[in-house]
Amino acid sequence: MSDVVNAAVERLSQKIGTFDSKAKFVIEGEGAIMIDENGVRAGDEEAEVTLTASRETFEAILDGSVNPATAFMTGKLKLDGSMPVAMQLGQALG
Repeated sequence: MSDVVNAAVERLSQKIGTFDSKAKFVIEGEGAIMIDENGVRAGDEEAEVTLTASRETFEAILDGSVNPATAFMTGKLKLDGSMPVAMQLGQALG
């Protein structure tokens, strides 16, 4: 896995408490991150929702300088799957 994915796993692990659904973040050109009831880890498995973004957008979402909903509405964050699970993840990132 890339250093970007490894750093993102660490940061997401600190931000997200419990998450009962299964979501995947795909960072273009870097890899994927799974978030589920077992926590956060590098991986590329089936998920209820897949969120795809560039490295820059993903890092901005993590550091709080970009709101995930705004990134989605402006086309910087792509969503495939369950919108309610994506919203639940957004609240968990809070």
